[in-house]
Amino acid sequence: MKVEPIIQVEQLTKKYKRAKEPSVNGISFSVHPGEFFAFLGPNGAGKTTTISILTTTLSKTSGVVKIAGADLETDARKVRQQIGILFQNPSLDYELTAEENIRLHVSIYGIYPYRPLYRMMPKAYKERVAELAKMVGLKDELFKKLKTFSGGMKRKLEIIRSLMHNPKILFLDEPTQGLDAESRRSLWEYLQHIRQKENITIFLTTHYLEEAEGADRVCIINKGKIALAGTPEEIKNHLLVKKTMNLDAANRKQLIEELATNFCDYEEWEHGVKVYYDQKTPHGLLQHIKTPLTKLEIRVPSLEEAYVDLIKMQEGDKQYVGN
Repeated sequence: MKVEPIIQVEQLTKKYKRAKEPSVNGISFSVHPGEFFAFLGPNGAGKTTTISILTTTLSKTSGVVKIAGADLETDARKVRQQIGILFQNPSLDYELTAEENIRLHVSIYGIYPYRPLYRMMPKAYKERVAELAKMVGLKDELFKKLKTFSGGMKRKLEIIRSLMHNPKILFLDEPTQGLDAESRRSLWEYLQHIRQKENITIFLTTHYLEEAEGADRVCIINKGKIALAGTPEEIKNHLLVKKTMNLDAANRKQLIEELATNFCDYEEWEHGVKVYYDQKTPHGLLQHIKTPLTKLEIRVPSLEEAYVDLIKMQEGDKQYVGN
């Protein structure tokens, strides 16, 4: 049975007044329910414009966008009911407690009527807050003021706010911007847990390419157009990002002779010999090497390398069009 996309974008275009070229130029893509979808692109590529349109904060020039079955143009209110958003720049009141920030948010968005005290809020509100606070590890900090919170804790509070209305899609716009490495890792652990428990579709934009490495699919936009789309592995294979092994031996000359005899693509450098291989695993190549090795390092190419290569190629006007 075919599952309908939860996000469907067809020929989306946005052209600002006085601009020579559209910021977003007829792009099309889809996102499946429950998918972890990464939307990447350099500054000025049209990434922020696209996510602003999808989250109803910016109008489009033309094209069709459907979110969870609702048309963006004719039913924007229903679209907003289906999405949660974690903005790049936090919008929190540091003089309020975590719970007061949540209470103010749900009243502004019409999820629950505002009450001046927590004890006056409906039972459903209290249960949802408690459930999400426990899930992200803020249960003991709910009634503390935000000015005592770390950057990671503030981000977790924003996750609670964005999930209060049980959205089907969570838009993450640079969610770990400004966080240290430990806070970034912790936040992603909670996000993945929430994704599984709540069965939420995640739509991510990020400058940290390693965060997109675990995505189900990646879509790269550049100069307002889709440059390439697919799984991280498909993108790396499409761009022929080379897998390498770093080898060395006490008798490096003999090692190089063996590599040459086996028609290996290699280059010598100060730390040994870098060998390029096409096999899915390096086992087949190593079987042919008889010289005793003093070093063996297998390096798997990253999505970041593929991304950088693609952008460089496009700057040189070599176009890649995704599926």
